[in-house]
Amino acid sequence: QVEVAESGGGLVQAGGSLRLSCVVSGNIFGIDSMGWYRQAPGKQRDMVATVTSAGTTDYVDAVKGRFNISRDNARNTGYLQMNSLKPEDTAIYYCYANVRLVSSSGRLYNYWGRGTQVTVSS
Repeated sequence: QVEVAESGGGLVQAGGSLRLSCVVSGNIFGIDSMGWYRQAPGKQRDMVATVTSAGTTDYVDAVKGRFNISRDNARNTGYLQMNSLKPEDTAIYYCYANVRLVSSSGRLYNYWGRGTQVTVSS
């Protein structure tokens, strides 16, 4: 009923930029918080960036100063602007969203996208 769909991944050279998008669709009241995780081959899935409904952001140290998370509440969409990309940023990036469901009287649920591949070449 609720879908989280990432897009914007691809292949980019080191030092380049990509912007990931995360569109949340379905019968929802809105999104409380959302963010991004990433998983590189052979590694755990780690938090990259989060943003609350109030706009408070948090970043993993490895991306501070390079990545920026934002959201467009009117479009139920989140973004991850990635600048100065490094080969070590290569991973599958997953979006999550904590949403209030209309069908459950506004109950909060967490949903995940299927991921989008980001590959940074040297």
